[in-house]
Amino acid sequence: MISNQPAASPPDDDAAIPLSALQHWCYCPRQCALIHVEQAFAENVFTLRGQAVHKRVDEPGVEVRAGLRIERALPIWSERLGLIGKADVVEFEPDGTPYPVEYKHGTRRKAGFIAACDELQLAAQALCLEEMTGRPVEEGALFYASSKRRRIVAITPALRAQVEQAVAGVRALIAAGRLPPPVNDERCRACSLVDLCQPQAIAAHEAQADLCRHLFDAGD
Repeated sequence: MISNQPAASPPDDDAAIPLSALQHWCYCPRQCALIHVEQAFAENVFTLRGQAVHKRVDEPGVEVRAGLRIERALPIWSERLGLIGKADVVEFEPDGTPYPVEYKHGTRRKAGFIAACDELQLAAQALCLEEMTGRPVEEGALFYASSKRRRIVAITPALRAQVEQAVAGVRALIAAGRLPPPVNDERCRACSLVDLCQPQAIAAHEAQADLCRHLFDAGD
């Protein structure tokens, strides 16, 4: 556990946002609402691969290697942001500075939108660790299981601002208590909730409704 460091108190569980919700919101607000508002979830090959990758780091543990104290499945939180969750791996330097490492399936060639969501999740962990330890976290890493390589991520001011925006977005989503419309794009192919979400059916229904409105307007 984190020792000899100033630590904030964890937020109330009922009001706290899980760290995972930020990545879900970044990927698709409707997916986030299905999981965190309607408490719906389903597995697919991608979620199962992710679980397999996390199997080792999900077991809490501490080891010392090459001067680093390495903690797995470390509970983290931010009282200021109202976040709570676990970090896969945190490497503590001799002076106590934390370095978060988030495990992902796939290879480090992963880029674009999904990579941006991964970076957002890592940055949220960094902000939690800063608040808990009182030390700046300027960098972290994404470890990709298939390639067994890390991708270094700088915790920039822009990325920190994205975390703040994501927290506000998730809170607004939960407060609204309803599902946003489906995105119905390439993201849906990898989503385990596609059968519950039914993006194509809803898009077809909305297109038909738009056509009917257009026809009636034309008739008037």
